[in-house]
Amino acid sequence: MKLTNEFSYPGTLKILALMMSATVLSACGSGGSDESQSTESAVTNQSTANQSNDNAQSNDDDSGTGSSNTSDEGDQVSNDPEETNTLPGWILSSEAESAAIMLDDSGQPAKVNVQTVSAIEQSGQRYTVVSASGMPDYQVVIDEAVLTSLSSRPRANSDFATGSPAVAIGDVVEFGQDIGYNSNNSCALDAGQGYWPPGPVCPEVMDKTGTFPNQPTQTSETCETGLGSVGFWVNGTSVYNWGDGQSYNNEGVWQTLAPVAEQYDVDVCGGHAAQGDYHHHYYSSCLADMVGDTGMGHSPIYGYAADGYAIYGPWEAQGQLAISSWEVRDYSASEATGCSDGARSCVLNDQYDVSQGTRTVSSGPGFSAVVRTLSNNELVAENGYYKEDFYWNTALTAQGGNYLDQYNGHSDSERGYHYHVTAREENGKLIPAFPYTVGDRFAGELQSNALTSCGGRLPGGPGRG
Repeated sequence: MKLTNEFSYPGTLKILALMMSATVLSACGSGGSDESQSTESAVTNQSTANQSNDNAQSNDDDSGTGSSNTSDEGDQVSNDPEETNTLPGWILSSEAESAAIMLDDSGQPAKVNVQTVSAIEQSGQRYTVVSASGMPDYQVVIDEAVLTSLSSRPRANSDFATGSPAVAIGDVVEFGQDIGYNSNNSCALDAGQGYWPPGPVCPEVMDKTGTFPNQPTQTSETCETGLGSVGFWVNGTSVYNWGDGQSYNNEGVWQTLAPVAEQYDVDVCGGHAAQGDYHHHYYSSCLADMVGDTGMGHSPIYGYAADGYAIYGPWEAQGQLAISSWEVRDYSASEATGCSDGARSCVLNDQYDVSQGTRTVSSGPGFSAVVRTLSNNELVAENGYYKEDFYWNTALTAQGGNYLDQYNGHSDSERGYHYHVTAREENGKLIPAFPYTVGDRFAGELQSNALTSCGGRLPGGPGRG
């Protein structure tokens, strides 16, 4: 599937993220040194992806609890995925594999992808324990679309040291390789400097551990995903949700969506770091290529949420995308989702139930207003810029089929309950669709050893080794 760096979302907003069209194979892939391309890398057997998840989801709200990863003394542990029931799909790294550019704290090449996958049993339940450095093994081939997107950044003259990217068509860019950006001063020379645009900190090599239940269970209480990691992608990097922790005028209302507001703050694989934790908020074609998602059938597993449910890619079947049931509000005074003045002057009392009406709040910007991001880029605050612009349309979920539920998941007979990365197709391109990965709430119960808790944790907190 063909890549383009530039797509519109919402309206005329330009997001610099590598996205696929619906017809040609992506140019991103796993990479690194010659060693990191060896056949010793393995993806754990995905044929057992069902996980016996017969817990078909209802439309109830959800909840759970969580704390840092600990192992009870006496836990039964096995480190051989071939001999144990562990969750499938993880991209394992052999001992020889390391990053081509990124260095660890000792100045040595960083380990990439997932280092170990093991099984433990606690209180009669089986869990998969995943350890990783948080470093992906990506490569990007610079084509005309990628180069054009980099060159056309609105602040290119200051974003790049020479006013333009230091790459040419045909170049192969390793993860962390200098492409000419004026990166944050946290980025070490020859170890990330020049790969990330100005603003975000450079990722750190993190010895992260995630514990995931092999038999996730539906929850009946409300458990918001919150900030920080809400799961692991199969290469050991973090899954983040829609949020960036910012709001209009810092008033806690009109919360900005990271995939929109941070569109110029991500690398050529659509990722960046917060407090050193490298993550993706939404679909990455580099990850898609790594797991072999060509769009010719149901997407493979891209990762796992902290509740243990798998996160699959955007495709439900060949030529059919999984469809988010979250829609932008109609702010017209005559509509149930609207405000009396047709502007951003009210929020829904319950984004999951529009029949609960609205309440007046501090007004947000007009739909044509220009807002400034943390990286000093200016964007138009069109409908769909803020989380409060959305509501869950229960009628869409009720249609079944490709439509997902409020958690951004659904069930089928082969995979049980699972989430999807969501996107919509527009002019042959995939455009991220809210809520992007896992929804605003977890569908499953968070166990006491989960890598996050209800409401989330800041990056670099519990779950880190």
